[in-house]
Amino acid sequence: MHKMLGLTALVLVVLRLVLRLRLPTPALPEDLSALQKAGAKGAHVLLYGAMLAMPLSGWAMQSAAGNPVVLPWGTVLPALAPQSLKTYGLLREIHGIVAWLFIALVVAHIAAALHHKLVRRDGVFSSMAGRTSRHQ
Repeated sequence: MHKMLGLTALVLVVLRLVLRLRLPTPALPEDLSALQKAGAKGAHVLLYGAMLAMPLSGWAMQSAAGNPVVLPWGTVLPALAPQSLKTYGLLREIHGIVAWLFIALVVAHIAAALHHKLVRRDGVFSSMAGRTSRHQ
């Protein structure tokens, strides 16, 4: 089940990235400092990186352990890493670190969203939720 959830997440994040690159994103509020704008963009890059790294590192970890990743209909996915106990240990460590980084990024993202909703009241939260445009 864990492998299938990871593969599903990988497919969904790739689809989301395609949409993200094709569709315009709402502009950040004009009164945000350059540092805040850079932080917002950097956080999004890190979130997408973590969302890609989690399933890919898990897949590679399973490959290094000699455990093939098999889809429900029987298709065996290619190995992403050579079978090696040392590589498995390294990838397991990376997978865990990325998981904690991802959790921290999600918490920070939620905190920033709540800051925009409760403190700044600048429409960013509503825009993120898809309810309204930022320019009210």
